[in-house]
Amino acid sequence: MVIYPDIEIQNGRCVNLRRGHMQDPIVYDISPLEVAQQFVAQGAQVLHVVDLDNVMRGGHDNNQAVLEIIQQVDVPVQVGGGIRTLEGARWWFEQGAARVVIGTAAIEDRHFLHELCSHYPDQVVVSIDARQNKVMCHGWTQETIYTPLAIAKDLQHHGVAAIIYTDIDLDADHPEATFAITTQMANQLAIPVISSGAVKSLNDISTLQLLPNIAGAIIGRAFMNGTLTLADALHVSRQTPPQAEFL
Repeated sequence: MVIYPDIEIQNGRCVNLRRGHMQDPIVYDISPLEVAQQFVAQGAQVLHVVDLDNVMRGGHDNNQAVLEIIQQVDVPVQVGGGIRTLEGARWWFEQGAARVVIGTAAIEDRHFLHELCSHYPDQVVVSIDARQNKVMCHGWTQETIYTPLAIAKDLQHHGVAAIIYTDIDLDADHPEATFAITTQMANQLAIPVISSGAVKSLNDISTLQLLPNIAGAIIGRAFMNGTLTLADALHVSRQTPPQAEFL
């Protein structure tokens, strides 16, 4: 299972959002590039970088901050945040992005998604965010009528390389949140699933390892606030899950 350290950028700063609220970020006193370099020095094999301002179609232009990461680290960088056009995705690939992450645009415009995947096979990842089993769009601000599993089952036939599934309830520490929907996604999809927002402890990584078809975990806040170290997360992710023996 691949560990994707998550770097979220808002107004040129490295941040994390409290319950997805753009107006109330946790701001870290370190540049996005410095965070990226630290992750790579600690063993990261790939980075997940998101431009939060671009998600909401406005605010600070963070392209330069993302480009610095792509250009100055020697691991693949997966880029997301408001990519809505073929031209926009192409620009990131031309700058060296290994993969692009498409969110709301993939849900609202299947023609765009199909065309993008046709041009860039195995390089397009779709991010599905859900609260109380309903897909959320536009930076978690608009609820749809769709369940994440229904959307994912449809999108996997458009040539998508993987599905990122963010369980907002788990991310926000909702008291009734469980791994149930993540488990459904892992069991019923034919393409790799990357879990996001679910990991708060090493036990959570172990739980994800037991699920079929979980290809990776995106981890941000737990690394940034020191709850977990990347070294420990990588160690657990590389362990072989125990197999029950029939007696």
